[in-house]
Amino acid sequence: MNTAPHAQAAAAAVVRCQDIARTFGRGPAAVVAVHGTDCVVAAGDLVAITGPSGSGKSTLLHLMAGLEQPTTGHVTWPALTDRVREVGVVFQSPSLVPALDAAENAQLPLVLAGLPEQEARERAEDALAQVGVLGLARKLPEELSGGQAQRVAVARALALRPKLILADEPTGQLDGATGRHVIDVLLGAAHRTGAALVVSTHDPAVAARLRERWQMHEGRLLPTAQNERGRRAAEQGRES
Repeated sequence: MNTAPHAQAAAAAVVRCQDIARTFGRGPAAVVAVHGTDCVVAAGDLVAITGPSGSGKSTLLHLMAGLEQPTTGHVTWPALTDRVREVGVVFQSPSLVPALDAAENAQLPLVLAGLPEQEARERAEDALAQVGVLGLARKLPEELSGGQAQRVAVARALALRPKLILADEPTGQLDGATGRHVIDVLLGAAHRTGAALVVSTHDPAVAARLRERWQMHEGRLLPTAQNERGRRAAEQGRES
């Protein structure tokens, strides 16, 4: 069997999920949020994960980010050398640190990753400018509107200059115009850097802007022509 295409896919994979499942709780009260799932996201992929609330979209993104550990199966990041620095996450709510201003919030992951203060500040300011809130750099989270806070949260993820951007319902709490701008920024960042972008959403208009669309239902990633490539690549990874 010719395995070269699979080998190439493996080399370019920024995240691979192999038969992963995530269960919360034990015994009769246990809830399986994600069932055995295979998928691969490669550099440059633009993926929308759709499905109703409670379908497992957020849990799958958290597993891809390494924020959750799978109960069974494996998540790997073959093309990344430093997952902490190379994966940027945008959560459903901004989750800003109340005591830090917008610029300090955007700098925080860079400081934690050990970047020099000057470089961290410059990257944070550049990211705030990308999302159109550089003028709010010295504002505390309590002084920001919901849309402004979410833009700061996007800047915080982009300041890492990640190779994998994971956005969990990033427009869910925003008005239409602000939500479109956030998606513009995320797509622009992915195009400029070649990063992979995965967005979970229940908004068909958001999903339509991504190249690939995967669907979650009751914790399962449904097979489609678009995500079949990833499933096959994940299976090849298990066999190798």
